[in-house]
Amino acid sequence: MTATVRARPAAVTLTPAAEARVAALYARAPDGTVGVKLSTPRRGCSGLAYSVDYVTEAAPFDEKIETPAGPFYIDGASVLYLIGSTMDWVEDDFTAGFVFANPNAKGACGCGESFTV
Repeated sequence: MTATVRARPAAVTLTPAAEARVAALYARAPDGTVGVKLSTPRRGCSGLAYSVDYVTEAAPFDEKIETPAGPFYIDGASVLYLIGSTMDWVEDDFTAGFVFANPNAKGACGCGESFTV
């Protein structure tokens, strides 16, 4: 009997608007940038926050998602907090930013800057 290996779905799905924003970030990335990375550092009222930054090298346990703009990384220590999430880019007359629909978040602070699992 031969085992078959299914491709594992990405931990985070990027909407077309998020992919377009990542492409815009790549267009003006500093020299040496190899990707854009999502992580969940400990900060804020609720404990964890979303952080999107340029990276110059991938860490060994980072998850890599290929986007039309280039590689998008998810911090290896953050993957469990983000499985099944959708990342969107939203702009209106007053604000612009990445917005996350995270099924693992059990609560968020009043300002929306941090979440708890």
